[in-house]
This record gives sequence, C-alpha cells and structure tokens, in this order.
Amino acid sequence: MTKIFNSVGNKELLSQKVASEIEEAILSKKLPAGERLPSELELCNQFGVSRTAVREALRTLSAKGMISIEKGRGIFVKNMSSEHVSDSMHNYLEVKGTRNTMLEVIQARMIIEPAIAEYAAIHHSDEDIIALHQNLEEMRLNNDKLEHARLDMKFHLLIAEASGNNIMPMILNPIHRLMPRIKKKIMESDPAGAKNAALLWHQKILDAIESGDPKNAYLAMKGHIEVAKQQTEQLIKDNAYDDVQENFISPVESQDIA
Repeated sequence: MTKIFNSVGNKELLSQKVASEIEEAILSKKLPAGERLPSELELCNQFGVSRTAVREALRTLSAKGMISIEKGRGIFVKNMSSEHVSDSMHNYLEVKGTRNTMLEVIQARMIIEPAIAEYAAIHHSDEDIIALHQNLEEMRLNNDKLEHARLDMKFHLLIAEASGNNIMPMILNPIHRLMPRIKKKIMESDPAGAKNAALLWHQKILDAIESGDPKNAYLAMKGHIEVAKQQTEQLIKDNAYDDVQENFISPVESQDIA
C-alpha cells in the first residue's frame, strides 16, 4: 500500500500524534469516507511507533466517530454526520452543567430560535408543515410526561429543519437534548397548565409559519421561550432543579427524534 504517513518521532505523546495525523488526513479528504486505512502493522511501520500507540490512536478516532474498526475487514473512514457535532456539544454541556446551565440554555434559545422560526416562515416546504401538524396532534393526544417532552423537543427541531439552513439543526439539537428532564419536571409541577401552554404557543408558532408570516413567527417563538424562562426560574426557585441536576440529560437520543 502507498505510504501515507511519516514517522512521528517522540516529541509528543505518540498515540495523540498518530490520532492527530490520521484525523488531519480524513479532514483534508486525503482519506475520503469509506476509504480503508492501512492495517495496524502498516500504520506502525509508517509512523515508526508501537502497536500500542496505534491502537490507542484508533480507539480515540473511533470514539470521535471518525473511523470504524470492523473485525476481519479492516479500519474504514466513516461518513461524517451532524450527529458528530451534536454529540460533542451535548457531552460538553452535560459534563459542565451547573444550576445556571438551564437559564443559559434558555438565553441561547432566545437568541437563536425566534430567528429560526422567522426563516421557517419563509423557507418551509409543504412536507415541513405536515410534519409540524402531526407533531402537534401527537402532543395534544399524549398523556405521558417524558413523551410530551420528547415531542416538544422534536417540534423545535422540525422548525430548525424547515428554516432552510442546514446548520440550524446542528446548533439546536444538542441544546434541546438538555431539555426533556427539565420539561418533565415542569409537567409534574403543573400538568394541565404546562401542557396547555405548550400547545397554545406551538399552535401560534405553527400558524405563523404556515401562513408565511415571518414577523409573527418570530414574535410567537419569542413569547414561547419567555414562558419557558419563567417556568425554569420557578423550577429553580422551588429547588426542584436539584432533583435532576446531577443528570438532567434525557435518555432520548437524537436518532429517536429524527
């Protein structure tokens, strides 16, 4: 096989250097998606390092979702997807989450989501509107608190997809994956009120998007998030947040809402 890599020497932690070199080859498309990497032995020879260093590097890249190690077949470059971005940000927020994290999440939503709704009113397709109507109906019929939270999260991600900007779902997904346990807690504190408020605001947002009214879509989303801010502040004031602080990330994963 043609030699791709050069010896890394010993100035840095070898496994990190090997991982960095392979990652750079993937990002620069020197190794395109689906390409088979050299074998472990060939990588050892090319980099001039031990098999232990190579295996540690490959484990790192596999954990990042950049390669797949298939027993009996070899090592392959994986197709990159938005989930790689979403998972990294989600994991960071989970690890760094504090009592203030949820209010910071609400603030972030207030900055970006009204504009996303505005764009959705302009760029949505008929399929987007059908999906939003279906979501709203499912939420209306649902009585399970965690499922309500999942449907709520999906509604906002559908709007991001309807915005016509492929970056928006990648930004919004990890933020909304922080929400379900908190939304569930809010539902438990005021089941009828919380559900009715969500349905009311979601309907306002959907009506504005469907009618192609960007200004009202912006204002409806802004009003919706202001209510979410009030609910979260009350949750913190009541110390209910402490019940979920250690692990407020929902078990709902992004593939469940796609």
